[in-house]
Amino acid sequence: MNITDPVPILLSILLCLFVAILIYGRKRNIYHNFPPGPKPLPIIGNLHIFDMRKPYKTFNQLSEKYGSVYSVQLGEEKMVVLTGYETVKDALVNHADEFSGRSKVPLFQDVLKGHGVIFSNDENWKVMRRFTLSTLRDFGMGKQTIENRITEESEYLVKKINSYQGKPFDNTKVLNAAVVNIIVSILLSHRFDYEDPKLLRLMKVVNDNLKIAGSPTAMLYNAFPSVMRWFPGFLKTITDNLNEMHSFVRETFTTQKKQLDVNDQRNLIDRFLVKQQEEKPSPEFYFTNDNLIALVADLFIAGMETTSTTLRWGLLLMMKYPEIQRKVQNEIDKVIGTSEPQAAHRKEMPYTDAVIHEVQRFGNIVPNNLPHATTQDVTFRGYFLPKGTTVIPLLTSVLYDKDHFQKAEEFYPEHFLDAGGNFVKNAAFMPFSAGRRSCAGENLAKMELFMYFTKLLQNFTFHAPSGATLDLTPSTGLTSSPLSHMICAVPRT
Repeated sequence: MNITDPVPILLSILLCLFVAILIYGRKRNIYHNFPPGPKPLPIIGNLHIFDMRKPYKTFNQLSEKYGSVYSVQLGEEKMVVLTGYETVKDALVNHADEFSGRSKVPLFQDVLKGHGVIFSNDENWKVMRRFTLSTLRDFGMGKQTIENRITEESEYLVKKINSYQGKPFDNTKVLNAAVVNIIVSILLSHRFDYEDPKLLRLMKVVNDNLKIAGSPTAMLYNAFPSVMRWFPGFLKTITDNLNEMHSFVRETFTTQKKQLDVNDQRNLIDRFLVKQQEEKPSPEFYFTNDNLIALVADLFIAGMETTSTTLRWGLLLMMKYPEIQRKVQNEIDKVIGTSEPQAAHRKEMPYTDAVIHEVQRFGNIVPNNLPHATTQDVTFRGYFLPKGTTVIPLLTSVLYDKDHFQKAEEFYPEHFLDAGGNFVKNAAFMPFSAGRRSCAGENLAKMELFMYFTKLLQNFTFHAPSGATLDLTPSTGLTSSPLSHMICAVPRT
């Protein structure tokens, strides 16, 4: 056969289309009493109506037409979207077990192979999460020991920012470094200098992967994995970056293994290695090297990204609203003065507490949430969701729920204050998600946010460089971070 002959090629294309449509038709018919949604097109499903850079915007818009529980189809996969505080809470809290699975997102499945804690499932996830929670607690999360580390690190951060002498700088790297050093102290009993080439490289590969994982190309990969795997360049970039981080973790635990003392467990890696020795090899062997590498990488990424991004939003918003910055500083001066900020000060500082909560809400750091999956067949709010259904509990729809936030589209600290200026909780404040898959480091993140934020505003007044425009548009990525910008930090006298 002449390979340049167009007839066989055309017949092959038609055959592929026929098979795809046949599979698509079968998939449509297996769902009974499934949530409603926009009519999908053959092959592409509903991709044509999506904002590929910020899909959470489309998810939100579709809920206005189809309600708080609806379905969409993105390429090969049909999924359910949950919107609004009441619906998301109902699923994640009231039906916690049924919605505790992690969707097997093709990109993360191909790269991570189900290891670690964030993208693992079933018993492996349960074992890794239990280990993570207990180890974080044992090594100081929520205790004085970790508070002392944050206090010490905040001094390094202030010193670094002072080195810019009030001149414009990009605060991304310094805030990433200050935050990651806290989780690194738990993982490795170590801190990095802010200019350490190894730290700078690790932070770069993490930030690059987060941008790639939230890109339109990643969305296409997840929609058409069987096709996109024929174009390995995209996957290779992510894999190479992750392998670089994994190599660092492997070298670290290999060194620690040689020095391991079961009676002096210094950090999470030591604790894991002891568990590895205790666990009898079997088909249910969970404390493997692959799980250790993935777990440390998971905690490094999660421990750096969301908290440092929230702090970046906080400083940007203080520059945007200098009157709010002054109110925070006045409260700091009144309650703390020139003393070191402590976690206990939070209860005495309702306005600062409200501002930090509003930064988290408005910043909307993980707008899509990470996709869940049903662990069993479940009837939810009148609809039937088969076991294994991908579910998007849309966090942006909770944090911007107009039934719970008076000025949802604005930065408004009064969302968390009563008429007397006292701090009030808001049930729809859910930046760490909820239920079985909520953020394992929530308590650590809360402490870091309060202590770093108050330390920074105690020591500096932040403003934009002369002539700069402050843009609150979020960037594209797996997390929602501010666009690149310069910042000036003027020491307070």
